[in-house]
Amino acid sequence: MSAEGHDHGHEHEQEHHHKETFITKYIFSIDHKMIAKQYLITGIIMGIIGVGMSMLFRMQLAWPEESFKIFNILLGDKFAPDGVMANDIYLALVTIHGTIMVFFVLTAGLSGTFSNLLIPLQIGARDMASGFMNMISYWLFFLSSVIMVCSLFVEAGPASSGWTIYPPLSALPQAIPGSGMGMTLWLISMAIFIASSLMGSLNYVVTVINLRTKGMTMTRLPLTIWAFFVTAIIGIVSFPVLLSAALLLIFDRSFGTSFFLSDIYIAGEVLHYQGGSPVLFEHLFWFLGHPEVYIVLLPALGITSEIIATNSRKPIFGYRAMIMSILAIAFLSTIVWGHHMFVSGMNPFLGSVFTFTTLLIAIPSAVKAFNYITTLWKGNLQLNPAMLFSIGLVSTFITGGLTGIILGDSTLDINVHDTYFVVAHFHLVMGISALYGMFAGIYHWFPRMFGRMLNKNLGYVHFWVTAICAYGVFFPMHFIGLAGLPRRYYTNTNFPLFDDLQNVNVLITTFALIGGAFQLVFLYNFFVSIFYGKKSVQNPWKSNTLEWTAPVEHIHGNWPGAIPEVHRWPYDYSNPEHDEDFVPQNVPMKPGEAVLHH
Repeated sequence: MSAEGHDHGHEHEQEHHHKETFITKYIFSIDHKMIAKQYLITGIIMGIIGVGMSMLFRMQLAWPEESFKIFNILLGDKFAPDGVMANDIYLALVTIHGTIMVFFVLTAGLSGTFSNLLIPLQIGARDMASGFMNMISYWLFFLSSVIMVCSLFVEAGPASSGWTIYPPLSALPQAIPGSGMGMTLWLISMAIFIASSLMGSLNYVVTVINLRTKGMTMTRLPLTIWAFFVTAIIGIVSFPVLLSAALLLIFDRSFGTSFFLSDIYIAGEVLHYQGGSPVLFEHLFWFLGHPEVYIVLLPALGITSEIIATNSRKPIFGYRAMIMSILAIAFLSTIVWGHHMFVSGMNPFLGSVFTFTTLLIAIPSAVKAFNYITTLWKGNLQLNPAMLFSIGLVSTFITGGLTGIILGDSTLDINVHDTYFVVAHFHLVMGISALYGMFAGIYHWFPRMFGRMLNKNLGYVHFWVTAICAYGVFFPMHFIGLAGLPRRYYTNTNFPLFDDLQNVNVLITTFALIGGAFQLVFLYNFFVSIFYGKKSVQNPWKSNTLEWTAPVEHIHGNWPGAIPEVHRWPYDYSNPEHDEDFVPQNVPMKPGEAVLHH
C-alpha cells in the first residue's frame, strides 16, 4: 500500500472507526473514555469491599465480643468462632479497609477515573499522549486490586499492622500472624499499584503540557485540569519514596537485612538485627502518606470548582487565586509529613518546623473554601445532586480542616494523637470530602460517560442520607477522641474509664450501618441508569467546557472532524454581553467584547 493510500486509510479510520471486537473495545481498550469507566467500576467494587469491612469492625466496636451470624458467614470459623470476631482479624480489617479506601477507591475513583475521562476532553485532545501506557496503567491497577483482595484469603490472615505497616510489626513474620504471607502480598500489591500510578501520572502530565488544542493556554484551562495536572506531579514526586520504603521492607523481611530493625527481643529470644531504625520507615512512609491526602483531595476540589461554577451560573471567584492555591498546596504538602510523627521520638526542634509548615498549608485551603463560598453567594443555584455533593464537600472540608489545625500543632497533638480525634479529622477531610467529590463528579459527568442521565430523585435520597450519616459518624468521634479513647483497639471493655463512651460508639455504628446501607441506592441508580437511564442531550447542564461540545455517542478521537478551537476561559457564565447565560469555550469573541479579568 502506498504512503498516500495509507494516510487516506488512516483518515478514513478516524471518521468511521474500524470494527472492534468485544475484547478490544471493553477489555484491552486504549480509548481514554473506556479506561475511565474501567477505573470507576473497579473503584466502586473495591469501595463496596472497603465500606463492608468498616461496617464489620464498627459492629465489633459498638457491641464488643458479641456474637453475630454475619461475622461467621463472612469471616469463617477461624476468624469468628461462634460468630465472635477474633482480635487478629479485627486488626486485619482495619488495615485492609484503610489501604483499599485510600489507594484503590479514592486514588482510582478520582485520579484514575476523572483524569482519564476529562483531561483529553477538556483540553481538546483526541486521546491521552500514550493510549497503550494508559491501558497498561489500568491493568496494573487491576492486578494490584486482585492481589490485595486475594491477600484476604491467606490462611494466617491478611496484613494486620495498620495501613501504615510500621516495622518491626510488619517486618517480622513471627511478630503477629498477619505479618506472614498476607503482608508479603500487601507489599507486592502496593509495589504494582505504585507502578500503575506513576505510569498514569506521567501520561496525564505529558498530555496536559503537549496536547492542548489551539487557543487553550494554561490560564484558559478549567480548574479541574489544573487540579489533575498538579495531582499527577505530586504523585510523581512522592510515590517513588513509598516504593523505596516497600522495597526496603521486602529486603528486611526476605533477605535478612536490617534497614528498619534493631535490638529486637521476641519471646525472650534476642534477634540478630542491628543498626536499623523504624523511624526511618516512618519518614519514608509519610513522605508519601501526607501528599497522598492531597493526591486524593485535589481532584475532588477541582471537580467541585467546575460543578459549583456551572450550577451557580457564575464565573468561579478568583480563578488565578484558585490556581495559586492548588500550586501552594502541592508544594507545601511535600514538607509537612513530620506532623504524623510528633510522638515518634523525633527531634522536638523538627516538631516545631513541621508545625509551622502544617499551619501554613491552612492558608491556601482557606483561600479555596472562601472562593467556593463567594462563588455560591447570590448565584442562581441549580441544586442538582452533583451540586449538593459539591456544597457538602465545602462543608466537610471546612469542618475537617479546622481540627487539622489542632493536630498540626505539636504541643496539642501529643494529647490527642492516636485517639479517635485523629480518625474523625482525616475521615472528614480526605475520606468524606474526597468521596463527595467523587460522587459529585459521577452525577455531573455520568451523561458524558454513558450518554444517559442518573435518576435525580434517587440522587437526592443518596445525598441527604449520606450527608446526615457522615456527620453522624464522624462528629461524635471528635468527642470520644478528646475523652482519650484510643484508635485501633479491638475492645475498650478493660478500661472502666471509657465505659461511659460505649453508648456513643453504638450511636456512631448505627449511623455507619444506615449510611453504608443507603449506598445501595446509589449503586442501584448507577448500574440501572447505564442501561435504562433517560437519554442525555449533548450539554445537559449548559456548561462551557469543551467536553460538552463532543457528540453524545462515543467515538474514538472524541470529535468528528476538526478539534474545537478555544477563544475564551471556561467560566463565562451569565456574561451580560451574551443573551445565553453560558458561553462555551469554542465560541469566538465578539468584536469589541471585553475579556473578563480573571
